[in-house]
Amino acid sequence: MTGLILFAIALICLFFGYSVAFTFAGISLIVGVISLGSDLFAFMPYRIMSIMENTTLMAIPMFIFMGIVLQKTGLAEKLLESSAKLFGSIAGGVAVSTIIVGALLAASTGVVGASVVAMGVISLPVMLKNNYHQPTATGVICASGTLGQIIPPSIILIILGDVMGVPVGDLFKAAMLPGFLLIIIYTLYILILGKIKPEYCPPMIVTESKRELLTQAMKDIVPPMVLIITVLGSIFAGIATPTESAAIGAIGSVVLAAFYGKFTFKMINAVSKESVKVTSMIFAVLIGATAFAMVFSYSGSDYIVEEFFLGLPGEKWTFILLAMVAILILGFFIDFIEIAFLVVPILTPIAMALDINLIWFAILITMNLQTSFLTPPFGFSLFYLKGVAPKSIKTLTIYKGVIPFILMQLIVLSLVLLLPEYLILY
Repeated sequence: MTGLILFAIALICLFFGYSVAFTFAGISLIVGVISLGSDLFAFMPYRIMSIMENTTLMAIPMFIFMGIVLQKTGLAEKLLESSAKLFGSIAGGVAVSTIIVGALLAASTGVVGASVVAMGVISLPVMLKNNYHQPTATGVICASGTLGQIIPPSIILIILGDVMGVPVGDLFKAAMLPGFLLIIIYTLYILILGKIKPEYCPPMIVTESKRELLTQAMKDIVPPMVLIITVLGSIFAGIATPTESAAIGAIGSVVLAAFYGKFTFKMINAVSKESVKVTSMIFAVLIGATAFAMVFSYSGSDYIVEEFFLGLPGEKWTFILLAMVAILILGFFIDFIEIAFLVVPILTPIAMALDINLIWFAILITMNLQTSFLTPPFGFSLFYLKGVAPKSIKTLTIYKGVIPFILMQLIVLSLVLLLPEYLILY
């Protein structure tokens, strides 16, 4: 009962907008002392020390640093301009280039908010200038921005790897095919829409020659692609751990900044401060969630939840269905970091008891959270885009635009659920 009260109070506070880290830590302290006594928290310093010594989590600040450096260099703008002109002469070309750039940003930043905001500032005005159908334009940006959830080096995959106790490199490898499948389906949808309703995504007038466009595209796209392939390739080939590859990515991003003539000590200072802010937020939530998990576990609530799920008819599939619905609903209201630290530690022992492959389960959770980022009325990507979109773009317009992409994500999620042997690289 203690754990259920703890969980309920935490959710209520989060729904009312209280700080996540302080909510977890404060409520855990109050409920823990009242129900279990203050001696329980004598173990807390050891848990914090284990977080500090965790080499897997060291990858998070370095990947964040890498992503912010690439943003400060104007990489997104260069990528979008080059690819938009390269594909712009076909119907839906600018939208297709937005999807491609979204995938590249996902593979370089791993942060959804950063990708959606960057493309909302750069890509949306271009599409509106070319008389794109407003819902289609906004839907493409939101959907391609959320690719940062599934395409490595996704921050959520690193967190899930640590929380669930599975190798992050294996999660990165397992996420590749579902991520590519989403990119392909999004692209096909736009190209088909361009054929059926060309007024929704008209071609862009391009004055440069193909030779000039290809030369510029090579200059803008190849260097970041080399960095991305180096980082991910070293993980998949087993040459380096995700943490070591993150270090390579951080250094490589600084080299790229120098290549584009954007390197300054002022830029590095700004990037470092921003990286510290984002990383501090994540680790503050982690420490608060650790206190929460300790109280929840020592109260015996984890056994109650496990017995409940193991006693349900249908066992494995009933558990997966209920878990996915719960995560989808929670994803409307709270961020993926809170879900990863709050809900996943409760679900993981049950998944292990039901002999569910944890890598497959982690990919299902990741794709589910990706869908919740898009789902009205509270999808985070919708608010990110609304924050940078022109005032002429109504919230309802964004809601309409994401519906086809939500359906496509649910299709891919269903395929991963039903055909893991074909879509998950174990």
